Formats: sequence, structure tokens, C-alpha cells
Amino acid sequence: MSETPKPSVSYNDSLKMVHNPDGSVTRLTLFPITSATPNPDQYTTHTSPVISKDITINTQKNIWVRVFLPRQALENNATTSKLPLIVYFHGGGFITCSANTSVFHDLCAGMAMDLSAVVVSLEYRLAPEYRLPAAYDDAEEALHWIKSTDEPWVTKYADTSCCFLMGSSAGGNMAYFAGVRVAGAVEEFKPLRIKGLIMHHPFFGGMKRSGSEVRSENDTILSLSATDLVWELALPEGADRDHEYSNPMVGKGAEQCEKIGRLGWKVLVTGCEGDLSLDRQKEWVEMAKKKGVAVDSSFVEGGFHAIELVDASKAKALFRLINKFMLSSA
Repeated sequence: MSETPKPSVSYNDSLKMVHNPDGSVTRLTLFPITSATPNPDQYTTHTSPVISKDITINTQKNIWVRVFLPRQALENNATTSKLPLIVYFHGGGFITCSANTSVFHDLCAGMAMDLSAVVVSLEYRLAPEYRLPAAYDDAEEALHWIKSTDEPWVTKYADTSCCFLMGSSAGGNMAYFAGVRVAGAVEEFKPLRIKGLIMHHPFFGGMKRSGSEVRSENDTILSLSATDLVWELALPEGADRDHEYSNPMVGKGAEQCEKIGRLGWKVLVTGCEGDLSLDRQKEWVEMAKKKGVAVDSSFVEGGFHAIELVDASKAKALFRLINKFMLSSA
């Protein structure tokens, strides 16, 4: 059996940055990036099974989306049924990475192909320049854009009444909090209708150390000191890790979760035993179930945080799991 590849850049390495006097940071680690398809509307000149293009949502905030569309949908010219819509939020601890980071681009392209879905991946503002809830605000703005846009790749090919919010790591956290916002104002987002949330290795925290955090304190992929720094940079000024954005199990977190349960949305949570965040994820699952949320969870042996981003066979297994979940939710 071949050994699982490690990320070319670990999450620990990604936190190498220079802190500037104005509160911003200079990020020293550069992740490989992938461009969208050149001249995507001339799809007949391309051989890729998935075509992508970038669309600006808010020039002032530099918010944009990368839309992924199976080539087959373009070739069918919308003569068949519209495709389910996945709105995706990339990881990076809220402080690094982008919708064009290669591992996230590849994951979205793989989902579009294997799940026969339209995938809209959001480029959102990063901390510490823009601390939380800025990323949640951008997610909400993107959902409003989707409901009202005249972009043909959305209006012609995506079934906005069958939408799933998904994210990896910090993006999994975003999928949840974006879902909470929609759940509190469903009418405002119509005709966009959320069917479920897909939280892929969601990133949560807390002041009291969990068992999995202690076991993985010095993990070479994602260490405890790295997650502490992430929360220090991403949370509102003066907040600690028991803020609701980090630890949705405290305060009014259960009440927020209950909104999702009342709407009948289903939630899929995936993780692995090698992930420092494992116990937080399991704690969230138990809280959600107690509040009436229909939760499917899958926590596999071994692995490391967001392993599916770099292991193609595990990504395929994740896609099969998501496909089963989407069919059961729709």
C-alpha cells in the first residue's frame, strides 16, 4: 500500500509571517495556485472535464467566486435537469490561502466532476486584516449574489433550490456559521434554498484543552501552538478561544444550532482520528443531535487534518460520502 502524501506546505509552515505595525501581516509562505480556465466560455477549445471561471462580486472588498461547471453540462446546453449547487469555503485558518490555492481548486474541480454539481468557491477577506466575522459577512454576501445574479453558469445550470454549503477546516466553520445566518432569515435568500451543510474537518477551538488537542500538541501538520495563533489572529480583538466563532458549544451556540434543526436541514461532518480538532468536531455533532439536527458523521482511523486535500484516493472516498449525503438530503 502506498504511503499517504504529506502536504507540500504544512499548516504550521503557512503561519510564517511578519507582523506589521498597522496590524496587517506579510505572509511568507506561498501556496501553489491554479488559474481558472482561459476563455471559459469557449469551452469547445478545452479538453478538461471541468471548466472554471472567476467572477467578481464586490470590487471594493475584493470578493470573488470561482465557478466550476462540468463540461458535460455545457455540451448538453442545459437540455437536461439543472445540477445541484455546492457553495464552497476554502480552509487556511481564516488567515491564509485562497479560492485559487491549488489544493482547493482541485478539490472543487473533483467535486464538480464526480458529483455532477455546480461548485461556487468563495474568495473571502482574511484575518488579521479583516477579523471575524468579516469572512462570515462575505459568505452571506456571496449567497445574496447567487440568489440574484444573472450569471448564466448559475442561472442556466445550477439548481439554486438544491444548495449545499460546504467548507474544509476553517471553511467548515464558515459553512456552519453561514448556515446559521441563512437559517435566521430564510425568506431573504429565496429562491436560494439550503438543503444541507457539509463540514469537512471543521475547525473549532476552546480554552480547555481537549483530549485530541493534547495528543496532537506537536503534530507536524497542524500543531496546537499553530491553532492558538490562528485564533489569536482571526477572532475579534480581545476575544479568547471560548468566543462563539471558535467554540460554538458555549453561550448561545446551542440556540443557534437549534435553528438548523427546526428547518430540517441535514448536516454531514467528516474528520479523522489524526486530526487535532477531532474531539471538538465530535462535541459539535453531539450538541447538534441533542438540538434536533439530523447529522451524519464519519470519523476515520489515522490520517491528518484535511487529508483529502492531498490524498486522491481519500478524496474519492469523500466524494462518495458526499454524494450519498446529497441524495438523501435532496
